[in-house]
Amino acid sequence: MPQNSDSLKTVLEQFFQVSDAVLSNHETQLKTQEIGTITYLGNGIARVTGLPRVKSEELVTFEGKGLGMVFNLDPHEVGVILLDINEKLTAGCQVYPTGRVMDVPVGEGLLGRVVDGTGKPLDNQGAIATVQRLPIEREAPAIMDRGPVTVPLQTGIKVIDALIPMGRGQRELILGDRQTGKTAIALDTILNQRGEGVICIYCAIGQRSSAVAKLISELRIHQMMDHCIVVVAGGENPPGLQYITPYAATSMAEYFRDKGQDVLIIYDDLIQHARAYRELSLLLRRPPGREAFPGDIFYIHSRLLERSTRLRSELGGGSLTALPIVETEAQNISAYIPTNLVSITDGQIYLTPDLFQKGILPAVDVGRSVSRVGGKTQLRAYRAVAGDLRLSYSQFEELESFSRFSTRLDAATRHTLERGRRVREVLKQPQYQPIPVAEQIAVLLAVSQGLFDALPLDKIADAEAMIRLEVTDKLPKICQRITKGKSLKESDHQDLLKVAETAIAELGYN
Repeated sequence: MPQNSDSLKTVLEQFFQVSDAVLSNHETQLKTQEIGTITYLGNGIARVTGLPRVKSEELVTFEGKGLGMVFNLDPHEVGVILLDINEKLTAGCQVYPTGRVMDVPVGEGLLGRVVDGTGKPLDNQGAIATVQRLPIEREAPAIMDRGPVTVPLQTGIKVIDALIPMGRGQRELILGDRQTGKTAIALDTILNQRGEGVICIYCAIGQRSSAVAKLISELRIHQMMDHCIVVVAGGENPPGLQYITPYAATSMAEYFRDKGQDVLIIYDDLIQHARAYRELSLLLRRPPGREAFPGDIFYIHSRLLERSTRLRSELGGGSLTALPIVETEAQNISAYIPTNLVSITDGQIYLTPDLFQKGILPAVDVGRSVSRVGGKTQLRAYRAVAGDLRLSYSQFEELESFSRFSTRLDAATRHTLERGRRVREVLKQPQYQPIPVAEQIAVLLAVSQGLFDALPLDKIADAEAMIRLEVTDKLPKICQRITKGKSLKESDHQDLLKVAETAIAELGYN
């Protein structure tokens, strides 16, 4: 009897397994047989009926091989955003679900390539050799999975590394009016990662094709393209593609982060992303709010930027550093989207057209820029040199504006103004010329100790170049200690100052 019970149990288990397989196969066949129909076609969106089992963010295909992503799930229809331009698409065309949530290829095969938000190559270099795909929408790491931001991310730009430092895993907003040098700062930061083991991803959203092509050309000229991925959704692309592109680029970055590598991602820029989302939302009849943006405009950016962090060492210790860029209008940093992003990020670098027009480049407004995390990551040698530099420089800018109303100034005020003008001259820096940490500290130490006070302003650049050259040649051990993050002794400061004095004396100024 027990033997018969066991055999009956086995037969029943096999029967139920076969039944489950048949039912699952039947459901799959039903789903693949679903065919939707376009009832309305708008600018970048389509309304579709006949897809009752479709999922949110599922990829669908149209007649003529067009792609779309399910965006709205309404009771009697679904709203689909178009991911490419298909002139043959009209109302009445059929829509086929794929059963796959929107995803992109990830992996080392993307390095050195230019792709769009769907992972399609745009550089005419053939197919991309990747075997893994990740959804474009992924949950941000949990709080307990995040580690402290302790490793600096050097930009090679003196005014940022000394006064507004950033760490790996931080989110630092770059904002300013158009044509003030926002992308230039991001590009210089990428170029400074050469030899640092940082994977760089540049995500262009709504940018001119000529501007993106110029940036790619600069990356190739400076031999950084092999360590970069460029993800592009141009201004001529549909708003749906512009909307998904930053999420797709972040998934590509997370592949490397989860493997324990450090990644830098630049979103250029998120105001275009917000406008694309607003256009899609209004076309799909989502209720508008302030400035016609939908109510969840804050959420779309917060869930994007929250994915940038540093993981705990137990999870590999990888990091994803985000530099979102946003364009302001008439220096209005209190506008809707900029204030949203300021509240999401860990600090901001503000570029002002006033400094840009005066030729003070990079045009960073030190008084309105801040890093809420990077101070903990800054190299120790910086703290001794640049500790009071930020405050004194901000005070100089205020004093300079007030001094225009007075013709008689006391000696102390004149001295402060002359010192401040030399600090400002030192903080100027040409594009595509990132400066190593040790050379930055030598120059900043010299100006903070007054070695440049006797120099005319037009000789500051020559003196800086001489100091950088002499320090590298004569003090290699100190340079090495600075790079490793060690503190400088008083004797090291004296050695740096002696080398700086010698370099300035060679120019004929003591």
